[in-house]
Formats: sequence, C-alpha cells, structure tokens
Amino acid sequence: MSLLASVRQGRQGYLLSAPALTLYLGLLVIPLMLTLLLSFNVFDYSTGINSNAYTLDHYSSLLGDPYFYEIFLRTFWISALTTLLCVVIGVPEAYILSRMGAPWRSIFLILILTPLLISVVVRAFGWSLLLGADGLVNQTLQAFGGSPMKLLYTPFAVVIALVHVMLPFMIIPVWTSLQKLDPAAEQAALSLGASHLTVMRKVVLPQIMPGVLSGTLIVFGLAASSFAIPGLLGGRRLKMVATLIYDQYLSELNWPMGAAIAVALLLLNLLIMLSWNRMIEGRYKKSLG
Repeated sequence: MSLLASVRQGRQGYLLSAPALTLYLGLLVIPLMLTLLLSFNVFDYSTGINSNAYTLDHYSSLLGDPYFYEIFLRTFWISALTTLLCVVIGVPEAYILSRMGAPWRSIFLILILTPLLISVVVRAFGWSLLLGADGLVNQTLQAFGGSPMKLLYTPFAVVIALVHVMLPFMIIPVWTSLQKLDPAAEQAALSLGASHLTVMRKVVLPQIMPGVLSGTLIVFGLAASSFAIPGLLGGRRLKMVATLIYDQYLSELNWPMGAAIAVALLLLNLLIMLSWNRMIEGRYKKSLG
C-alpha cells in the first residue's frame, strides 16, 4: 500500500512539474538543439543554407582562423575585468547596505535596482553621450585645460558601461548572503582583539563567498554574451562575440557560421564558469573546514 502511494505521489509530482518542463523544453532545450543542428548545415553564398547536407567546415574555420581567437580573447578578458570591477565595487557596497538602518537601506536598495528598470540600449546611448568626442567628459577636460581623449569605441567605454549595467547583479546576491551573517560574530572577533581587516578576511568574507560566487557567475555570463553595449559603445572595429554572431546572421546571412560561433561561446562560457565554480567552492569548503 505504501509502495502504491509513493508511485501515485511520484506521478502527481511529474504532472505538477509538466508545465514547467514543457516551458523549459520549448524555450531553452529545443532552440539550443536547433541551433546546434544549424551549425552543421552546409552554406553557400549562391544557394544559401542546405538543410539536408552537413559539414564541419564552420567549426574548422572557427578553430583555424586567428581572427576568431582574437575576438573570443577580447570578449573573455573584458568580461573578466568587468566581473573583477563589480566585485571590488559591489561587495563593499553590499556590506555598507547591509549595515544601514531604516529607512536608508530601503532607499539605497531602490536606487541600486532603479537602473534595471531602464533599457540597456537607453543606458548605452547615455554613456555614448558622456564619452563621445563632444561629450560631457571631454568638455570637462577641456574646461580644465586638458585635451580631449578618445573614449568612445574603446575597451574602456565597453567595460565602464558593462560595470554600470552588471553591478546590481553582484550587489544583490552578496547582500542576500550578508543577511544571514550574525553581527554578533563580528563583535565577538573585535572584542577578542582582531582588527577590522582580520574580521573582514576571517569572518565576513568566508560567509559571503556563496553570494560572491553567484554574483561573479551571473556577471561574467551576462557580460560575455552582451550585445547592445559592445555594439553601441564598441563600434564596428571593437568586435565581441555577440556582435560577431549578429554580423554573421544579418550581414553575411551565414546562419550556420553564426550558429557555430554561438555554440562555441556557450561551451566556452560553461567551461569557464564551471571551472570557476569548482575552484571557489573548493576553497570555501576548505576555509569552513
């Protein structure tokens, strides 16, 4: 009887999860499988896509051309630098936010989340107005006797805009982890003679590492696949992988090549993020042990 009841409960669980699984398959798994299949299709500029013939030429071109290596390398170092800056800025900001009292905590939390309500395209255009040749930054430099600098269409412009966009995705996970931290543990360490730096390094940081890990994974993944900011602030010369995929789909009309680049980006992203996750989790467990 108990076995029959467990079987019924299992069936009910599958039935309850069926809508979510259907949505997951329809919006994620099936499009990914179709993209993977498309990346193997033969393409010719005179005849277009041949969906009945398959080839590895797109992947061999991707692996054999230094041009693609340069773009992938640029994408990942910009994403890594963005993630590092978000950690340096976001972790202290989340710590200060967690120590604020009402109503300041709610006010500053709303200010942190407010940029998420504005389109990324709008924010990118805002940065282009600030960093342009006649933008506010160069006008300020000239007002103080300096010479204008080329800021737009540079890695600097892309990184600073990505940090602005991605910073809330770092602050919120760290702030959530800090909510679980008992302030009495910090006070106890200070009363035993530990310095504030030691308390941060030995007490606070190990406790918030899950939040930092989550934030870095989110920021790196979103930065590596970002399109609007590199496209608007990087221009045509400073290409990243997402803009390269866009060009292959809409300019070259070579959809199989664009699909191959997208698959490569996904696999490399997963490899980097899983390796980072394993390394940080190992150090976190060692520090707790």
